Amino acid sequence: MLEEVGRRKVYYGDVYVLRFYNRLDESKKGEIACATAEEAQKWLEAFDQSKQQAEYELIRGGSARNKLSMESEINLDEHRPRVRRYASGLKRLIKIGQGPEVLLSQSSNRANGGPDGYYERDGGDAIETYQWKCVRTINGVRIFEDVANSETGKGVIVKAVGVIEASADTAFEVLLNLEKHQRYEWDMLTGDLELLDSYDGHYDVVYGTFDPRWHSKRDFIFSRQWFRGQDGAYTILHFPAVHKKKPPRSGYRRTKINPSTWEIRNLNSSMGSDSPRCLVTQMLEIHSAGWSRWKKSHCSKFERSVPYALLCQVGGMKEYIGANPALKCESSATFVQSKLSSVSISNAEYNESDVKDEFYDAISTDSSSSDEEESENGALDKKEAKLKLKKTSDANKELDSEVAPVMIDPSQFSVSLRKGKDDADTNCWSTPSGKGFMIRGKNYLKDNSKVTGGDPLLNLIGVDWFKVDKTMDSIALHPRCLVQSEAGKKLPFVLVINLQVPAKPNYSLVLYYAADRPPKPDSLFSKFVDGNDMFRNARFKLIPSIVEGYWMVKRAVGTKACLLGKAVTCKYLRQDNFLEIDVDIGSSSVARSVIGLVLGYVTSIVVDLAILIEAREEEELPEYILGTVRLNRLKLESAVQLEE
Repeated sequence: MLEEVGRRKVYYGDVYVLRFYNRLDESKKGEIACATAEEAQKWLEAFDQSKQQAEYELIRGGSARNKLSMESEINLDEHRPRVRRYASGLKRLIKIGQGPEVLLSQSSNRANGGPDGYYERDGGDAIETYQWKCVRTINGVRIFEDVANSETGKGVIVKAVGVIEASADTAFEVLLNLEKHQRYEWDMLTGDLELLDSYDGHYDVVYGTFDPRWHSKRDFIFSRQWFRGQDGAYTILHFPAVHKKKPPRSGYRRTKINPSTWEIRNLNSSMGSDSPRCLVTQMLEIHSAGWSRWKKSHCSKFERSVPYALLCQVGGMKEYIGANPALKCESSATFVQSKLSSVSISNAEYNESDVKDEFYDAISTDSSSSDEEESENGALDKKEAKLKLKKTSDANKELDSEVAPVMIDPSQFSVSLRKGKDDADTNCWSTPSGKGFMIRGKNYLKDNSKVTGGDPLLNLIGVDWFKVDKTMDSIALHPRCLVQSEAGKKLPFVLVINLQVPAKPNYSLVLYYAADRPPKPDSLFSKFVDGNDMFRNARFKLIPSIVEGYWMVKRAVGTKACLLGKAVTCKYLRQDNFLEIDVDIGSSSVARSVIGLVLGYVTSIVVDLAILIEAREEEELPEYILGTVRLNRLKLESAVQLEE
């Protein structure tokens, strides 16, 4: 396993740390320290691709549907020469300091890949409620207002959007860098910053001062929380904060920085150019009074305010990077600190001809963006995602038509979380339609077109909200579980999703989806239910959408589909009439950060989730939604204690 730990302070500066370990023996572990975010991203891609190639080699000699359900069940005896070739290649790359580029190039030509051979470049997979209107353009940076929510009286959500001629990694590095000589060149507000505390590699607290000349001196404290999506896109959250190291200071007026987010994602290069480009979006919440006056007049007091200075940061960064071309091509050495006592791999030469086989595609995610943002990239490939609002075909072909369907009555099942009466109800669940989600259409392999989801294949019959002392797997075997009831045992098939939420205490949100018939033999659904874990990890997909709630939580969660088996640790239990999937959210530092933010606002948010099996072959399209759930303003204290 390879996990992104985040930034770490060392004696000569900041590094980006990756941790690798053996799931079966965590004493075998090590760390890779990368000088830049771009280097860390390359290592992540290289490890993932080499892992997939090795997995493919293991099954190349036999059936791809062999039940290699757990790592401990894989017999390596007949495949050691092939596996050693990849391990040897990786060892040589580390040893000679070439970095992961060679490993990446060995497996870049794959079917179903995106324009760069690894990721797709489409937008979000859930329909958002924002309605952005461009109200001003300043130095090539567009300023937008969310007019859909401007009448709520809770402030105005605005954003600045600009295209920067650099990679997303470069823009991210510039944004997080605290060195004064660099920030003075582009940031007129937060140029003087001091690091107060750094936590889990994805979160820190900084203190800053600002002398606006026309007002008294000001100081401020804010937290920065960041994470990188599996497509290389960054999300950075800024919250006003307090810190015991910096009490109010004489001669300075303590100012609260507006809550804001940064979203940085790569764009395709312009036609005829290989230069990287990225789309930088800064979004913030401001009071409506000053904003309204500024829209009507170019000269107003708003231009001397903190929100205006924040909105100018995108333009400042754009000009700074444009004036410093060296930032775009910086490369730094990577070093490895290995904690392995010994590595037993062969020094046999690597044969490049052995990697021409295709294997499971890598995860495809993207940060959510508006239609206006997409228009910045006028030279996008013609195969870029096209959203088509039409319904998908009937998914019932995935169930066995030769078996008579049974009537499913959800009222006969006892669960700990009740079903909601209406949308205004709280601490409950309901089942939204699939119309709020975008999934792959029939022609996706030709034009990347997506369609609105149809009715789910499976029926959500209940939700359990458990409190547990420690993370609990195989929860379907517990006597209190729905599938262990007499009514549950009579169902043709039940899909149990156990979302393990890391907190103090831990929680388990358990979703029960029932089918009125068993899976149809040889269908995609059947291959997923009875297949091996490698296949399941490559296909099990979740689409989130915050329907109601604080706008910064919406930006943090996003609306892009995620292959959960690639993002976090998933365990599978196939037994009797059910398949259980245990999703360990705490296994990823990024997922822990996001869920921690969500739990802070959980009583005020409404979240929709859709689960599906990713379609990658012509005969598997169009995709269909397995099931949906809407969670309405959950209360942590309502969780029921579940004893082992």
